[in-house]
Amino acid sequence: MRITPFLSLVISFAVASVLGSSAVEDLDSRLTVKTLTGSYTGLQEPEFEGVRVFRNIPYAIPPVGKLRWKPPVARQPSRQHHYSRRFPPPCPQYLSRSLSLWNSNITNFSISPGGQSYHAGEMAQTSAEDCLSLAIWTPTNATSEAKLPVALFVPGGSFRGGGLDAPYHNPAAWIRRSQRHIMVTINYRVNIFGFPNAAGLGTQNLGILDQRLALEWVYGNIEAFGGDRDRITLWGHSAGALSVDILNFAYPNEPLAAAFFFMSGTAMRTFAQGDNSLQTNFSFVAKNLGCDFPEHAEAEVECMQQVPATLISNFAGHYGDNHTKPSLFFRPTADNEIIYKNYTERALRGLISPVPALVSVTSNEQSSLIEYPVNNLIGGPNRTAVEKGTLSDFTCPAYNTSNVRAENHLTTYRYQYVGNFSNITPYPWMGAYHGADLPMIFGTYNISGGATDYQKLVAERMQDYVFAFLEDPHDGLAKLGWLPSRISENNEENMVRLGDSEYIIKNISSIEVDDACMGR
Repeated sequence: MRITPFLSLVISFAVASVLGSSAVEDLDSRLTVKTLTGSYTGLQEPEFEGVRVFRNIPYAIPPVGKLRWKPPVARQPSRQHHYSRRFPPPCPQYLSRSLSLWNSNITNFSISPGGQSYHAGEMAQTSAEDCLSLAIWTPTNATSEAKLPVALFVPGGSFRGGGLDAPYHNPAAWIRRSQRHIMVTINYRVNIFGFPNAAGLGTQNLGILDQRLALEWVYGNIEAFGGDRDRITLWGHSAGALSVDILNFAYPNEPLAAAFFFMSGTAMRTFAQGDNSLQTNFSFVAKNLGCDFPEHAEAEVECMQQVPATLISNFAGHYGDNHTKPSLFFRPTADNEIIYKNYTERALRGLISPVPALVSVTSNEQSSLIEYPVNNLIGGPNRTAVEKGTLSDFTCPAYNTSNVRAENHLTTYRYQYVGNFSNITPYPWMGAYHGADLPMIFGTYNISGGATDYQKLVAERMQDYVFAFLEDPHDGLAKLGWLPSRISENNEENMVRLGDSEYIIKNISSIEVDDACMGR
């Protein structure tokens, strides 16, 4: 068993020694929670009665100065009091001036850029390096004895952007309706700050390590908020889902999570290899910012630690916006420590966390990811290209994930979302695009208005099913008639389809979705 520094901290320090008398005892006890790393006073959600939120709880020391491009460092035990009423800044990220559906039509998935436009062509002025924080939503009356199931959500953003403070990521409406679970959403480092691929560094996949440390903090502290640390579901969307599956394989004997939810993304794909061709990307940025050390990789990193984050982010971002070739690439890379070259081989060796998983896709994933059809927004992009991308990047990896889990006799549930609701989907050709199911579950589907009665029924049914999984990952869904995915002799699996215009949920054969993936 691998004991990490934070878990050692949790074991070594009795909670009682940290949670003693406090100068904030006179504050509303329902809004103040004492943790190992300090006490935090949140607030009643302004628009959602019965929901309290702690908007900014740091889980790591700020990764600045000499800690830039270093693994995250756990915070020490503390009795200090903090007000947790403003969301933390997202980690440094660039707002591309290249138009896309994400920065033009479906901006509720994006962080708030403050006074900038969503396609400003500059680093987001709301972002900052001191960003390694999480937010927690609970029922207002939850006590430390409540033992509620917990969902820890890892947002997506193509490993280039994103963060917890996005309109569609706010689960307050769902918490108000449920009153029986807790949601946690985290920030983690992205792009060159999270995945630098620098020759002078021993560890590259820093954003993944951030996510792991956040999970460790939640595991060590969530019971003070009314959560059950033995019922944490680690849930990610898109790049966040890839990350969750990476953690699934990286810590098979110490998952800390009781279940996983892979929402439109799994690790069953080929990751870039950490070779010299990637390391030259970091060196190219360094040279152009005055840190030219071709023979001294460590000196290059040390010099770059002194460069303002804005200069780094803007240089790399402008380079991309100019479509200069070769492209700069700062993404997760296989290091065979955190990210592995061959996940099928890992799974066949049983090196996978032995906990249940929920695996999902949407029917038209690629429609929001393909090149923006700026000259044909009514007709949309090439349909064949959308279908091909949906299969290769989402459907088939999900199919392969269910296969390797079946080989390990692990409980797995699968769904395909097909809903097409106009208040979430600005163009009908987008259909059930990548991310379209997220606001349905989070309860944010009506923040722009226009929700129909049927859409509300679909959203609430989806919430109920996901809650059943959070509450009892092994059998909760089965008790509601959702059959686990078990592969038969003809490669047929159980699966459900959600959001069709004629029904809310329907059990289907996976062959209807996976047929083109079989034999690949």
